[in-house]
Amino acid sequence: MTETIATPDAEDLAKHASKMAKKKAARDKIMAGKEGEKGLIIVHTGAGKGKSSSGFGMILRCVAHEMPCAVVQFIKGAWDTGERRLLTTHFADLCQFHAMGEGFTWETQDKTRDIAAARAGWEKAKELIRDPAIRMVLLDEINIALRYGYLDEAEVLAFLAEEKPPLTHVVLTGRNAGEAMIEAADLVTEMTLVKHPFRAGIKAQQGVEF
Repeated sequence: MTETIATPDAEDLAKHASKMAKKKAARDKIMAGKEGEKGLIIVHTGAGKGKSSSGFGMILRCVAHEMPCAVVQFIKGAWDTGERRLLTTHFADLCQFHAMGEGFTWETQDKTRDIAAARAGWEKAKELIRDPAIRMVLLDEINIALRYGYLDEAEVLAFLAEEKPPLTHVVLTGRNAGEAMIEAADLVTEMTLVKHPFRAGIKAQQGVEF
């Protein structure tokens, strides 16, 4: 049965217009106090899907604005992903893409190799972040490398505090971001898992997970 939506009368329209005008005035007042720009430390964490996807969405925004950017993948480097294909095939002039990982730790089953790959990824990340011409650097799944102790969180935080150029954005994704990382970040989003098809026996699919 189709539900009919009532057409608002003149009084409803007037009330709505007044309410929206007040909201706009309040919003304009808030925005009037905001000025200047800053290179942000952005963390996407949590058990839910969308951490890397959100990071790559920001990278595509940079590309659209013709802002040089870069990606360093710490874990998924061995995967043939859609975002990697798109960026390396069509936007290599604006976005450097470095796939440094070899897969999840249970796939490599070699801690020494995992640590070496993470260290190589971090060295590349530092090189990219130090370049003031690069406006955003996505450190995809670095939180996982930090959680397993492949990288030292204090070292990463010290570098970001001391060497990151003032207008460079750095995005760090992955589950279980540390408390110190969350405290240091300017923007933190936690993805909450409500429902996932994997639990229903559905495997990762092109266009959704990779």
